[in-house]
Formats: sequence, C-alpha cells, structure tokens
Amino acid sequence: MSMEQLLVFLMFFCFMVLLLVGLPVAWALAASGFLFAVIGHVLVEYFSADLWFTWAGTIGVMPGRIYSVVANELMVALPLFILMGIVLDCSGVAQRTMSSIVRVMNGMRGSYAITVVIVGILLAASTGIVGASVAMLGLLSLQPMLDAKYNKSLAVGTACSVGTLGILIPPSIMLVIMADRLGTPDASVGKLFMGALIPGLMLGAMYIIYILIASFLDEDLAPAISQKEGFSPKILLDVFIAVIPPLALIFAVLGSIFTGFATTTEASAVGVLGAVLLAMVFGKFSVGMFRKALYQTSRTTAFIFAIFIGATIFASVLRGLGGDDVIRDLIVGLPFGETGVVLSILFLVFLLGFFLDWVEITLIILPLVAPVVFLLGVDPVWFAVLFAICLQTSFLTPPVGFALFYIKGVAPPQISTLDVYKGIVPFLVLQVAALLMVLFFKPLATWLPQHVYGG
Repeated sequence: MSMEQLLVFLMFFCFMVLLLVGLPVAWALAASGFLFAVIGHVLVEYFSADLWFTWAGTIGVMPGRIYSVVANELMVALPLFILMGIVLDCSGVAQRTMSSIVRVMNGMRGSYAITVVIVGILLAASTGIVGASVAMLGLLSLQPMLDAKYNKSLAVGTACSVGTLGILIPPSIMLVIMADRLGTPDASVGKLFMGALIPGLMLGAMYIIYILIASFLDEDLAPAISQKEGFSPKILLDVFIAVIPPLALIFAVLGSIFTGFATTTEASAVGVLGAVLLAMVFGKFSVGMFRKALYQTSRTTAFIFAIFIGATIFASVLRGLGGDDVIRDLIVGLPFGETGVVLSILFLVFLLGFFLDWVEITLIILPLVAPVVFLLGVDPVWFAVLFAICLQTSFLTPPVGFALFYIKGVAPPQISTLDVYKGIVPFLVLQVAALLMVLFFKPLATWLPQHVYGG
C-alpha cells in the first residue's frame, strides 16, 4: 500500500471514528481535514515524504473555497425551497387532500394506504422535505389505518417509505445540491429535475401496485373502509378543489424552470410566494406560523451549510494528500465495464447509507467519484439519478435511517420498532428494483431531459 492510499484510508477511518464517538458531522469532517493537513505537513517537512501536499496549496486556499460555496447563487434556492415546504406543510393541504381522496375510494381494499401514497407524491413534489413529509403522513394516517384494522407493518411502512419520495421527486433540495457538486452544465438543476421525475413517479406507482396486490392476496392486510357517505359528484369536486392548488404551485415552480422562464433561484422564490398565498387562502397563515417556519428554515439551512463547509475542508485536504488519484485508480482498475463500475459505486453508496446521511454522502463521495465516472463516458444525468435513488434508501436503512426515527416519533404506542423495520422491507426491495430498472434502461432517466433540452 502506497503512502497516499494509507493516508486516504486513515482519513476516512478517522472521520468514521469521530462520528461514532458522537461528534457532529460538520465538526467530524473539519476535524479530520485539519488533523490530516497537519499530518501531511509534518510528513513532507520533517520526513521528506513523497507527497504533493503543501500547506499553502491546501489550507491557504481554504477561505476562498469556502466563500465560493456560500456565495454560490444556486444555493440561495436551498433555503427558499425549504421555506416553501414548511409553509405548505402548515397550510393544511395534506389533510384536505387525504380526506377527500379517501372518500372517493370508499369500499376499496388498501384505499387508505393508496391515499397515503398519492398524498405523499403531492407532498414530495411540493415540499421536498423528508422529515416533515414522514411526520405529517404518520400523524394523518397511522391511527386511522390502525382503527381500520390495517396490518401495523404495512401501515407504518407505507407512511415511512412514501415520505422519502420528497428527496427524489422534484423540486428536491438533494438534486439542487447534487447539481452544484457535479459542477457540469450537462447535469444542471433543470436536467436533474427532469431526469428524476419519471423514476420518482414510477416508484410511487410501484408502491401503489404493491399495496393493491398485497391487499388482494391477503384481505386482512388492508381491509376496505366502508363509509356511510356514498359516491357523489360533490366528492369529486372536493378532490378537485383539494388537489388543484398544490398541483398549480408545482407546475408554476417546475414549469418556470423547465421552460427557461426563470432560474432555479427565481422559481424557488415563486414557490415561497405561492405557498404563502395557499396558506392564506386556507386560513392557516399567521405571523406566528411564518416566524416558526423561518426559524425551522434557518436551522435546517445552517445544518446543511455547516456540513458544506466541513466537507469542503475534508475534500480539500483529501485532494492535497492524493485522494483524487487513489480513487481514480481504484475506479478505473475495477475489472468491469461502464455498467459494472456504476453498479459498484452504487453498492458502496448503499452500504454507506447504513451509517451516513444523504447530505454527507452527496458532499463527500459524489464529487470524488463523479469526475472519474464521467471520464469513462457515463451520462451525467443518468448517473446522478441513479445516485439519488440509491441515496433515498439511506433514509430507510438502520441504524441511521432518519425516516425510521421520524415515523417512530409520531407513531401510536402500539407500533413497535420491530413493526417499523418489518414495514419498510418491501419498500426497500421496491426501491432497489426501481434502481435496477433505471440502471438497465437509461431512457427512464435520460429521455425527458433530452426531449426538453435537446442533446
């Protein structure tokens, strides 16, 4: 093992150890970076180690690199999309939509679980905040499904898994960050939004098909909910009134980006305005609510940008120690073709999802592997969408799957942790199946961007 390979391995090992002892992610990244910057400096200056590392070339340029991260205009869209999602969550859109759709599917097996999927897709396309979506779906649906004698694992697995669609279906804050980290016009925010749209909706459809088949094979799994009120045109009108406002907001935001009428940052501002107007129309807007939304937005944004800064320090030192060369040689040396290399990287990302959140994986791993993969001729949008689908599993894989903690925090007492773990297994299988479908059928991710943007 060469000196560069040893230092890269030890640097990642140090980062994992600091995480395991409870240090916050941003601090663990920065601490690992500065520690190995000192180690690299000592090895070069006092032991004449054969390294390209220089203190001035790595630490000296750090302020400029950090400034370039926080000054990026694209990153302005991040807090705005977060604020849009939080305000929409407070507007009562989800409650109105769920109650209306349940009435339409009166007497159908699995109707409540299917409704949760539909509402989850709407939330995903209008909020993009997994924690809020999972918690809201859990609060709205778990107790009614349990009261209707639904299987506990199916009920909690549905609410938990559907809530994670917000990280994939645009406008997704993860895709915004990925576009920034990839740093290529071939993987712009608009193209990633387009590329992820079909796989995201396809995954939601797969959830619905699974629920229909499972409830048909086992009538005790998701029994039909019989309501006194019969079907009527008024019910359809209620659904129309409940669904049209969030759909209009989604089309306003995504349509302005896709048509080139507005940049991603400008579209995010339109989204915030639309969310505020919806909250006003539904009578949910207040100064206190908006102040709380601003506070939550500030906290979430600060958390993400702290990791941005820590990851910038970590990545700069890693590159100074020759990490880019080590990773490039490792990827190029894999005895596979293009698909095999991509599959190997996705498998690594899937394993990392057991221990790291999507933010850390996106900021640390993606910038290291993407340039090498692109040199092999891999389509940037296809690779980014595959990476995003794989990252979605990190919300559901224990022990760090945050969606599991969100759903357990709002679940009724009779739902145990084992019920949560059992419930997400079928949906994890569906996610892997969707990943493989996109892997072996590229047009699922590339056709829409190519059709809209050309190329």
